[in-house]
Order: sequence, then C-alpha cells, then structure tokens
Amino acid sequence: MIGDIQMKHFLTTAATAFALCTLAACSADAPVQTETESQSSAASHTTYSADAFFQTTSFGLPSGDGAAFSAETGDILVSSDETGVFNAYRMNSQTGNRQALTSSTTNPIFPISWFPNDDRILFSQDGGGDELDHVFVRKTDGSVQDLTPGNPVKASFLGWSDDRSTFYLLSNERDAKTFDVYAYSADDYSQTLVFENSLFDVNAISGDGQYIGLTKSRTSADSNVYVADLAAGTDPSLITEHTGNVGHAAFGFSSDNGHLYFGTNEGGEFTRAVSYDLKTGTKADAMAADWDVNYFGESPSGRYRIGIENADATGVLTLTDTHTGNAVTLNNIPNGEIRNVRFNGDESRVAFIVNSSTSPSNIYVADMMTGDARVLTSALNPAIDPAIMVDSSVARFESYDGLEIPGILYRPKTASAANPAPALVLVHGGPGGQTRRGYSAMIQHLVNHGYAVYGINNRGSSGYGKTFFHLDDKRHGDVDLKDVVASKDFLGDMDWIDADRIGIMGGSYGGYMVAAALAFEPEVFDVGVNIFGVTNWVRTLDSIPPWWESFRESLFDEMGDPATDGERHRAISPLFHASNIVRPLLVVQGANDPRVLQVESDELVAAVRANDVPVEYVLFDDEGHGFRKRENRIKASQAYVEFLDTYLK
Repeated sequence: MIGDIQMKHFLTTAATAFALCTLAACSADAPVQTETESQSSAASHTTYSADAFFQTTSFGLPSGDGAAFSAETGDILVSSDETGVFNAYRMNSQTGNRQALTSSTTNPIFPISWFPNDDRILFSQDGGGDELDHVFVRKTDGSVQDLTPGNPVKASFLGWSDDRSTFYLLSNERDAKTFDVYAYSADDYSQTLVFENSLFDVNAISGDGQYIGLTKSRTSADSNVYVADLAAGTDPSLITEHTGNVGHAAFGFSSDNGHLYFGTNEGGEFTRAVSYDLKTGTKADAMAADWDVNYFGESPSGRYRIGIENADATGVLTLTDTHTGNAVTLNNIPNGEIRNVRFNGDESRVAFIVNSSTSPSNIYVADMMTGDARVLTSALNPAIDPAIMVDSSVARFESYDGLEIPGILYRPKTASAANPAPALVLVHGGPGGQTRRGYSAMIQHLVNHGYAVYGINNRGSSGYGKTFFHLDDKRHGDVDLKDVVASKDFLGDMDWIDADRIGIMGGSYGGYMVAAALAFEPEVFDVGVNIFGVTNWVRTLDSIPPWWESFRESLFDEMGDPATDGERHRAISPLFHASNIVRPLLVVQGANDPRVLQVESDELVAAVRANDVPVEYVLFDDEGHGFRKRENRIKASQAYVEFLDTYLK
C-alpha cells in the first residue's frame, strides 16, 4: 500500500523495527482525571519492566499482493516474533493455533505469500539489518531456496499473475541503482526479465502481465504516474500530465486489468484516489475524503473495494460491496485501526489486524456475509494488566509564528498537579513522516514509568495537507526545530507536567532533531535520546545507497543538493556544533545501518564526551536502521528508562 505520495521518506524506520510512527496524543480530547483519582492511582500504580512490555508478540500478515490464506487448508500465513525473532507461521483460521514454517534465530523472516495451489511459501530476509532483502521459497519438504542470490542484490515481491502460474519480483541485480521486473515460473522458478527499468518506482503489475504502474518524482512536491504496456513494447506513457507542483503515485490495477488506480493531490490539499481507464485514457474520481486517501484498491475478484483514509493520524478503513453498493460493517471488534485486509480465495472470509494505542496488533477473521469477526491471537503479555495501558488523543498548539501544530500525547496515570510528570517530546522519522496513533511497547513502557510523551507532528510532517508538508523544505534544523522548541512551553503549561523536566527523544530524522536541539538550542531540553540520528548531513547525503537512485533528485529538492548546498548542510549538522552540547545524551545505533552510518553516532559521542557531558552509548552489532530482535528492543527500551531515571526524573 502506498502511504504519503509526495516523497519517499528517506530516513523513516522500518515498519517492523523501532515504532516511532505509531504514537498517540491528548489535550482537550484527553480523558479527564480528577486529583483524587490521580493520587489514588499513583499509590496503587504497578510498573513493569521493558522485558514485560516486549514479551508482547508482534503479528503481521503477508504482502497485500500475496495470498494470505492457504488454498489447501485455509490456514493463514502470518509473521510472529514470539521466539524473539520474526519468523513465518501457519495459523489455523478457526482456532488460531500456529505452526512455525521457518526457524531463524538471527535475521528476521517476513512471509510474502502462499503459492496458489500448494503450501509452498515466499518470504523475505535481509542480512542483519543491511536492508538487502532477498526473496526465498520454502518448499513443502521444508527446504529453502534463495530466488534472488547475489551481493549486493536487493529484491521484493510485486504480485501474482491472474492464472497463478507466474509471480513477479523486483530486483536490482542488473544495475544496483534501479529495480527491474522479473517473471518467475511457479513451477521451476525460472526467471525472465520482463521490464528493464530506467529509474522509475515500480508500484504494481496487472494480473494479465501486460501493464506496469510506475511513479517518477521530479521534486519532493511534483511527481507523475506512468504506464508501461509490455505487449506494445513502447516506452512508459505519462498519464498524469499537469502544470505546477502536483504529487501522484500509483496504487494498483483493477481486478479486470482495465483500470489503474492512483493518488493525486491536484486541485486540493489532500490526496484523492483516481481511476484511469487503460483503453480510453479517461479518469474518474474513485475516493475522496477530508484527509489523505492513503490507499485504494480491490479484492482479487473486484467485488470489494478497499479505501484507507489518514484521518488525523489514524487510518480509517472503508470496505464496500460493489454488488450492493453498501459499506461492509465488521462486527465484534474493539475500537482501533483496522489494517492489512486480506481475502481468502473465494472472498467468503477476510483476515485483518486491529491495533490501538492501548492494544497491540491482533489478527482477526470475519465472515463477509455477516461481518461477524473473531480474534485469533492474544498479543499482549498476559503478565501485564491491560488496565495500566494509557490511551492517547490528538493535541494541538500554536507554534512560534502562530501555526497550529498537531501531535499525539500520552498522560501517565500517576500524573497530577500534585505529582507532575517529567515529559518527552518525541520526534518522528522522515523528513516527512508522521506520528500516528497506535500501540508502541516503547511508549507504554515510558509512560508506565511516569513519563509523559508527546509525539509532535512538526511542520513538514505528512498527513496534514501538501502546504503543511512542504513548509520545511530546505529549512530543516530551522523551522521544524522551532516547532519542537515551542512544544516545550506547550507541555510546560499543563499543570500535570513538570516544566523543569522536559527532554527530547527521536529516531532517524527524529534523532537528528534531538542532536540539533541540544546543539543549537542547548538550554531548552534537559536531556536528549538520539536513536540512529543523522549528525553530519554532508556525509549522509553523499553516501545514500545506490538503490535510492530513483528518488535522489526528489530528496535533494527536499534537503538540498550537496553540490550546491554543502555549506548549509554543514551549518545544520550537529556534529560540527557539538561543542555547544551541555545536556546529558543517550545515543543508540545499529552497526549495520545503511542509512545512518555508525560513524555518525561514534563521532557525536566522542565530541560530546570531550565537553565533559554525560554520554551513554548503546551499539547493536546485529541491527540496522531499527531494531527487529526482541532482545535488542528490550535492551534499548530499558536503556531509555534507566538514562531518564538518572538524568531527568
């Protein structure tokens, strides 16, 4: 599924890694807690260790273009980290019982699809966080074959053909800078190059194998959708002719292969879904909302249409039965965000995930005729009392120039005017990410230990319209940092927050904001927690991996071209101003990170230690840009709380 269509989020963490983009917030919408209730809850409050929170199991469903239900047994293909490392499992769709299909103890495995007529599976795996994913097949005898061997090859799944005899993979094996499309035989895995790419982003292939949907970015604000007709053998055709800056991205093809669905923000602030007729070239709106439409598509038969709206940092699902024109209501599910809708072969049942701020992702199955759903998993560690979980709501404030800034706020149950809580401003990845409502073991652990958390969506964040999104272009470390600084006063004005104990925390681009705040506004925040954050933009922009070549121009439009903006990049890089840092700092880094190199953190730690400032450094030798292994997530989360208990609380 395509998210924000305006740019690729250069430094956003992996979905299964450190979850900076599943936050939540509260202000006037927050549950009201009386002084007596707060004092009572403080006296009886139970705290849990990081280990307890991360014994929660993370579940996932396969790729949206893959088969989630086994054609032989009806079992659901799922991912789970119940052993501490993500592996592939088959789950009984009636009982929820699981059987492991893979048994990695090192590098995480993520299932992609069942094969259409038997119980082989496709799955992906990288090398310790290096993001060089390969696609593998697990055969019915349990043996495994790498379908995309080579180094440094990166590959991903694109889809199945309508007749299910062929599956399509993307691979940069021919040229490290671009991803070609290969057709693989489902019988013998023989490979045929069907589309030689020239720096397009490949989004989808039609079920008949004739058309490929492509996106090409010119700048961070301007992109186009193209269609390649493989039968005609011609160059890709532009289908989004426009003037000015307009963002576009392809979603996918209709089940009858007659239409391409794509997103556009032409004519408004938010993205809407459009249907493009591949024969006539006519376009029609398919879905519009008061927020961005993040995805629009169809079930395999075309009977059901799926739309997802990003409504104020929460995904809202619309599921429509095209036979009746009515919305499908899914019953017996808790309040939360419905994600990853996956149909079985005859579309009589659907699997999906429900996630909320107070409940981790659980897998449900529903009957499509009745809408009745039942839960198949219990993700939360049974040792944790669910009542200690803290809900979130959206909180907005006026920034330094009067612009309204949204965010997600968590209030500890122990916080009151009589017992004000220390607080953290948590900055998301990006640039251009978004703090969203949803479950985070890391955040619940912090809040459980008495820390208020505010996940700020500073200007430049996605989800609030294209104008808001571009307010920080080539002004990073300036206007976005001023929003972050202004949020401290917003928090300090709440009587249940201790204005003298407010720190800053963030991962990826958010980690850069931590280092920037401590270097350029050294007296504002009391501590900083920098999780794989950029510290030297000159080096980072000069060392981006070759497989990001297709959006290099867009990235440079957002951040500035190193060839012409090197002086500004140096000016906004915290490393070169580390002598200003006077507040305690915790730095956490993965040694295999291809986006933010380890040397970034090494040098910052050395520079701040030279100031005689307390610095703690946690380095994971077996992780990349985000921490996928449970033991590492536990160690990192425990380090956050221990550091904050020492220097903030």
